[in-house]
Amino acid sequence: MAKKKVNAGVAALRRKAPAALLIMHSDIMDELRRRGIVRSANNPTGDLAEYIFCKAYNWDREGNSKAGFDATCKRTKKKYQIKARRVTSRNKSRQLSAIRELDACHFDFLAGIIFNERYEVARAIIVPHSAIRGRCTYVEHTNSHKLLLHDDVWKLPGAKDVTRKLQAVTL
Repeated sequence: MAKKKVNAGVAALRRKAPAALLIMHSDIMDELRRRGIVRSANNPTGDLAEYIFCKAYNWDREGNSKAGFDATCKRTKKKYQIKARRVTSRNKSRQLSAIRELDACHFDFLAGIIFNERYEVARAIIVPHSAIRGRCTYVEHTNSHKLLLHDDVWKLPGAKDVTRKLQAVTL
């Protein structure tokens, strides 16, 4: 079986650190958006948030098909729903992706990250399920709840600002 030849550009990318690749991705998405090819800027936001939280806290990352939570703490067995939003100059919304079956209490804590335009951690929080319940709004057409991760969420009972810990994670 013939080995697939790798062009010089791909070879150069393979030598880059993950953080450098994410910065390049941001610039590429901007150009594709300018050209009208893409409209969204949120991938790989969720997967990156899961990776960073799990690396920072040594949590076990759940498989993609696990409903209701994304990671489990090895020591305490607490479950975490991880959500993120990439804020850009074109979209400053801090609305997290849909939270499914909020009332079923599948998770103990919500772990949230606000990324800046270059996928750097701007703010991060871990907040108890019980504290966010009253802040979430039900959205009938998606049968889910939404949460806006505004600065006042950091003042909720039990909320823990974990921004610096997550900023220290090396990609």
